[in-house]
Amino acid sequence: MAKATVDKDTCVGCEACVGACPTSAITIDEGAASVDQDTCVECGECISTCPVSAISQ
Repeated sequence: MAKATVDKDTCVGCEACVGACPTSAITIDEGAASVDQDTCVECGECISTCPVSAISQ
């Protein structure tokens, strides 16, 4: 697996991934999700939660 990355053009800033992340690695910056690569544990919870498929690994 790899760290999660966000397609900022696709992200709608709904914050679903923020609540799903068990390590609080995701924040919303300027209307789009941002993943702290040092905190991400590659669990994939954010990917399965994102309603617009803006997050990938």
